[in-house]
This record gives sequence, structure tokens and C-alpha cells, in this order.
Amino acid sequence: MTTEEQKQIEVLQEQLHTQEKMASLGMLSAGIAHEIQNPLNFVINFSKMSSKLLDDLMDIVEECKDKLGDDDADEIGDISTDLKENLEKIQEHGERAISIIRGILLQSRGKDGEFLPTDVCNLVHEYVWLSYHAMRANNKGFNISIHEEYPEGMQNIMVIPQDLSRAVLNVMNNACYTVKERSERDGDDYKPAITVKVEDGANDFSIIIKDNGMGMSEETRKQLFNTFFTTKPIGQGTGLGMSITNDIITKNHKGKILVETAPDEGSTFTFIIPKSQQK
Repeated sequence: MTTEEQKQIEVLQEQLHTQEKMASLGMLSAGIAHEIQNPLNFVINFSKMSSKLLDDLMDIVEECKDKLGDDDADEIGDISTDLKENLEKIQEHGERAISIIRGILLQSRGKDGEFLPTDVCNLVHEYVWLSYHAMRANNKGFNISIHEEYPEGMQNIMVIPQDLSRAVLNVMNNACYTVKERSERDGDDYKPAITVKVEDGANDFSIIIKDNGMGMSEETRKQLFNTFFTTKPIGQGTGLGMSITNDIITKNHKGKILVETAPDEGSTFTFIIPKSQQK
């Protein structure tokens, strides 16, 4: 057995071990998400009820305004405004948490290769920020400007949400990595940025992830989807992420991936996926 073959076997063993851990983590995450959903619903519902009670209270205060001094009336008004804003924030972030949980449960319930009606914009948004927060967890002092553009009123589309979320995550992880790499090289003069778009066409839709990171040479771009090819240091990349992403988009979803890149100009990945999928 050659050294290269041995290396490939070791990488495959590492990947299988990782997949086993991820499968266990997925089951655990689904269980936790299910348990958290109920108390979050209580938080949201009671914030709505409290907001309504506050409105009722302010109606009573308004009726008794002539019995209050101007200073007291102003203070009550200021406090009620602050309370109203706080309740709206509780409701907003509670609903965002519920949205994330529903996404996790959607992934866990779907069978391998199963097409499900999916809010693609929400899926992309959640996994973009999941990647960002994962990067931030390991690099506390680093930040990125993320710009998102989603079409309004886009209907649910039949996709394999487990697979599509993985493809978005893989590309977004690479985008975060490359802007971080360039930031370390170029210092404060460089402003790391990632732009994410979803475009809704008549017969297909597109997911576009653009970064202003290191970019790639033509030679690297040609090898990008080859199994085991990676430009990351040993231990930071298996060389399987983009190969898997290519299979998810081109084979599982019958779509295509466009890549625009140049050294020091960043990279743009575009997934183009037809809407005529399994029902």
C-alpha cells in the first residue's frame, strides 16, 4: 500500500468517525430542540399577554390622567414605553429561537434523500448565521460584515433540506475561513465581508455566496471539487466538503454550481437549482 493510499484510508476513517458523532449529535439536538420548544412558546405567549395587559393599563392611566401630576404622568408614560419595547424584543427573539428549533426538527425528521417543501430563504439565513457564530466561537476577536438579500413572498420549494443546508454550511464555512485568513494577512486596512443572496426564477432558484477573501488560482479552482483536495493546513480540512457539496447540488438536486474567483479578489459560489423536483 502506497503512502498516498494509506493517507486516503486514514482520512476516510476520520470522516466516518466524524459522521458517527454528527449522527449522535443530530439525535441529541432534535431531542433538546423538542423539549425547549414548549417553554419558548410560554415565553412568547406570555409576552403577548403582558403587552396586551400593558395596553389596558395605559388606557386606565389615560382615563385618570387628570388625577396625576404632569411629572408622574410623564414618568408612567416613559416606563410603559420601555416595557412595551422590552416585551417586543422578548417576543421577537423568542420567535427567532422557535424558528431555529423548527429548522432543526425539520432536518431531523427528513429521511435521507427526501424532498420536502422548504422555506429556502429561511434555511439559507439560519445556516449562514450558524456558520458565522461557529467561527466567532473559536475566534472571539474576529468579525465579518454579512449582507443578506432575500426575495419577498418566495413560496416553499421542494428540496432535500438536510442536504441543501449542508451545502450552504460548507460554502459559508469556507467563506468565513478565507476572509479570516486574509484579515490576518492584511490587518486593519482590510474589511472582511460576505454577501448572501437568494434569487427566485420562474423555473429555478439561485443561492449566491460571495466573499472578499483570498480568492483562488485557476489551478485551485479546477481541483476544487476533487475528493480529498484541500488548501487548508493538516487537521483543518479533510478535502471532502466541496466534493460533497458538488454531489448535493448537481446529483441530488439536478442543479449546477458556478464559481467565480481570482487571487485577492474573493470568490462567488452560485447554486442554481431547478424547481421541478420530486413531490
